[in-house]
Amino acid sequence: MRRRPRRISRPRPRGPVQAVVDETIALFRWLAWASDHIYDDGALGATRRWILRAIHRHGPQTVPALARSRTMRRQGIQPLVDALVLEGMISLRPNPAHKRSRLVVLTREGAARVERMDRVDTRVLGLVARGIAEPNLALTAATLARLRRGFESGLVLPRAIA
Repeated sequence: MRRRPRRISRPRPRGPVQAVVDETIALFRWLAWASDHIYDDGALGATRRWILRAIHRHGPQTVPALARSRTMRRQGIQPLVDALVLEGMISLRPNPAHKRSRLVVLTREGAARVERMDRVDTRVLGLVARGIAEPNLALTAATLARLRRGFESGLVLPRAIA
């Protein structure tokens, strides 16, 4: 199991956007650590949990579509999908839109696993967010989404490097 992330010892002078980025990275590390500890024996690993949740929330998808949404290569997702098929969490079905690329579909067991993980998430996130007003959480989510869209636009990186 991973060690607990370290606390930031001393805040360093930084701009407001850099502060958001630094806190986002620190939060990501805590989320990764917590996810290794809050689920039962079926924790599966972060990417496998993500695959189950992606299928649960967005419906059947092909392996290449899953890989694109995670900015990974298909070859990186395929072994994880194969393992989830063997465990009975997902199945592969014919794809009417493509002869060779089958659809990844959640099984009943996979859906039950996602629902259990979501219940755990609801309890844990409710505890750690206690005392934070909903409008503040909504503003934080909107701010992070806007920063993400800046990166997704494709215009940021070439200009910053040049």
